[in-house]
Amino acid sequence: MILTRRQRLTRRDLWLALLPFLLLVVASLALAVAFVRPAPPNELVLSTGNGEGSYQGVGKKYQEILARDGVRLILRPSEGSVDNLARLGDPDSGVAVGFIQGGTGFAANSPGLVSLGALYYEPLWVFYRGEVPLRDPGALGGLRIGVGAQGSGTRALALQLLALTNAVLPPTRLVDIGGDPAADALLRGELDAAMFIAPPEAELLQRLVATPGVHLMNLERAEALSRRFPYLTHLVLPAGVLDLARGIPPGDVNLVAPTANLVARADLHPALAYLLLRAATEVHAGPGLLEHAGEFPAAREAGFPLARDARRYYQSGTPLLQRYLPFWAATWVDRLWVVAVPLLALGIPVLRAIPPLYSWRVRSRIYKWYAKLKEVELELDDGPAEPLLQQMLIRLDQIEQAVSRVPTPPAYSDQLYGFRTHIELVRSRVRAALASRASSVVPPGAGN
Repeated sequence: MILTRRQRLTRRDLWLALLPFLLLVVASLALAVAFVRPAPPNELVLSTGNGEGSYQGVGKKYQEILARDGVRLILRPSEGSVDNLARLGDPDSGVAVGFIQGGTGFAANSPGLVSLGALYYEPLWVFYRGEVPLRDPGALGGLRIGVGAQGSGTRALALQLLALTNAVLPPTRLVDIGGDPAADALLRGELDAAMFIAPPEAELLQRLVATPGVHLMNLERAEALSRRFPYLTHLVLPAGVLDLARGIPPGDVNLVAPTANLVARADLHPALAYLLLRAATEVHAGPGLLEHAGEFPAAREAGFPLARDARRYYQSGTPLLQRYLPFWAATWVDRLWVVAVPLLALGIPVLRAIPPLYSWRVRSRIYKWYAKLKEVELELDDGPAEPLLQQMLIRLDQIEQAVSRVPTPPAYSDQLYGFRTHIELVRSRVRAALASRASSVVPPGAGN
């Protein structure tokens, strides 16, 4: 479509009036790019554990849940909690989140890490061979003890408890073996005792409790241990809960248990933190043999400060946008909202100024001719001679012709016609002056 000159100028006036608002929008977007947190990545690396522990299985559940929202959760197996902690502390590892057993690490030794909460209990199971009942880790002194593999949370906790009761001194032999290999070694008689951290449903526990001659230690000082170590909880395993038909265990068993915790780097994107917390709630909120429904996930002692986003989640639940919008949509709306609030605060006054600015642009084309019209009026007040009055009429005609070609939107036509009226008023004064000059001239021979 070919636009007329009038249409082109009208559009130019409109764009010039909109220019301040457009500059404000561009400046706001530039600030958003510079200061607003970028969109969350679509993949995340979670350090889990070995194939025998619970961390790997829990990680797979998280992986399926996050995939619903288009986030790829990459599971990176490890030797356990200590290994996971080392990866989280290494900025070059690529690991953003990991499962950490309570008591394995602390904020003082691992700055830059935050907790997303406790997920479930990880009971410490102490099995031993022999007929003499043992009720304290100190009673294991002098035995061959499987304390867990290097890098595992089992080994870290086992060494702490054995050191507290002086059971690490010779002739005690500590063997760095855990999981199924440790259970097999205990059953074969190659170990006198072994320590495990596992959920009560673990298959290796079912094997050990069902084996004659292998006993589960009832920690009679479990409450004392939980007082000495804040990350431990005193739990009671009810009689018969593992196997009601065979009555296993035959009586209540006192245990201590740290919690499995979800620990992340402090720079984890908030949107991904909320996704992980939602996944944790879906996986761990139900009841278990040791947990009540709704007990986990929870903001419990984990050795690391609770992340700000996690605190908000435990206080208020899922953010409003993520409750009603898909993850990607909620993320973009949340980011745009940060820009929209200041943009609206500044943009409303600017938008209100656009109509007056546009009106001034249109009227200015007419107003500049008023200066020329005023020149004619001022010269007229000086009482010019007839030739100059004739020149004034010519100038007024030129001004009128020029103004008639000024592109003016229909809404502002009254300005154009008003100016023409003013031209006509000045023209009338000039003609009156000419008539006055003509009547004052005495015709030749009039005095005879």
